[in-house]
Amino acid sequence: MVRPLQPKSIRPPFARYSHGIEVPSCKRLVLCSGQLGIAPDDSIPEEAGAQAELCFANIAAILAEAGMGLENIVRINAYVTDRAYLRPYMDVRDRLFSDPAPASTLMIVSGFARPEFKVEVEVIAAG
Repeated sequence: MVRPLQPKSIRPPFARYSHGIEVPSCKRLVLCSGQLGIAPDDSIPEEAGAQAELCFANIAAILAEAGMGLENIVRINAYVTDRAYLRPYMDVRDRLFSDPAPASTLMIVSGFARPEFKVEVEVIAAG
């Protein structure tokens, strides 16, 4: 079982995430490359929240190949191209993950490989 790390000596997280997650040495790790909000038919939704949904759906498919699911995620690195996309992304993340929430970083970046992409998500899972 992973253990969330929330030291009382530092400020609590700004949103629903853990400052750290301890993974026991007996766990397997899966590192997922950044996933973009693109469907198998190459369609890309306009809305950032819909792109975030696709990012996590793609991640779920990758983790399934290793016999894992979203519940095995211990670390999320997410990137959005505008401050306006922070909330739609966080709404999707918060709906998909129960407590303890994974460790998480969310950054605003200048862009991705194609201008229509607004969200990219990479994760580490342990199981």
